Amino acid sequence: MKELRLGVVGATGAVGTELLKVIEERKIPFTSLKLLASERSAGKQIEYMGRTYTVEEATVDSFRDLDCALFAGGPASKAFGREAAKLGCVVIDNSSTFRYDDDVPLVVPEVNADALKWHHNLIANPNCSTILLVTALNPLHKYGRVKRVIVSTYQACSGAGKRGMDELIQQTGDVLAGREAVPDAFKYQIAFNVIPQIDVWVDDDYTKEEMKLVWETHKIFDDPTIGVSPVAAVRIPVIRSHCEAVYVETEKPISVEKARELLRAEDYIVLQDEPENFLYPMPITSTDTDFTYVGRIRPDTVNDHALNMWISFDQIRKGAATNAVQILEKLMEMDLLKK
Repeated sequence: MKELRLGVVGATGAVGTELLKVIEERKIPFTSLKLLASERSAGKQIEYMGRTYTVEEATVDSFRDLDCALFAGGPASKAFGREAAKLGCVVIDNSSTFRYDDDVPLVVPEVNADALKWHHNLIANPNCSTILLVTALNPLHKYGRVKRVIVSTYQACSGAGKRGMDELIQQTGDVLAGREAVPDAFKYQIAFNVIPQIDVWVDDDYTKEEMKLVWETHKIFDDPTIGVSPVAAVRIPVIRSHCEAVYVETEKPISVEKARELLRAEDYIVLQDEPENFLYPMPITSTDTDFTYVGRIRPDTVNDHALNMWISFDQIRKGAATNAVQILEKLMEMDLLKK
């Protein structure tokens, strides 16, 4: 396997930190590693894999000598993504900047790795909630074609980055101590509360976070006819790991037993579906793992072509960092990473 000249952009943030962790865990080979961030973080030193790295301010010139750069997201994607790609650096981007561009593949390796074949040095990581949804749907879709999905997401505070996690911890202490909980990262107090809005409002009073599920599911499955109804994207007082309640309707009937068989056969899915033993997916189980956890699978009460289920995963890992690193692994495996 070729050793890479590798860059990580946004190396000091929550996703950037996780990217470095996953690169080490999955033994990605590199001859050089460049840690890049904003001017504010430039000069910081990071101890990593037995070496001390100094974080550099990202500029266009930063990418001239790199084979691949993993972008953690944020303004750097818009500022440098396409410029880096023009220089021959393959960009794997975690932001929403390029997800809906026709010339940029939107990839979950377990689902649509073939889309990498037409990349032009720029590949987008889907939104974390979409990755969770499509990884759970994929085995059912391959078997019986998904016609319609109705989904609500229950998203941890880590979806808002370190600020969101810190705010939940701070507010929890404040409330328990009888102090006022002052919102900053979120519109309202998040401790002991749920907020039924994530991101800005778009058409018909859906939020952008809700509509990403529609747009991105269509693109990943390459099927705009799938009906995707996002009921609500809800922020919940959990540090890490998202959950979703999913109704899935298929062309070909799928029994609960068959669904379990299909899901169990996938090595990226952990089936936790033993209601009699109180076994079902939860954030405390999925946190710090790379699996999609699926459980509470049951027939719909109205439609005999539909099932309901509950799913969870760690959105910082599989929803961001791990998915990006898996894209890099797949590019290397398919010999699609060339200067």
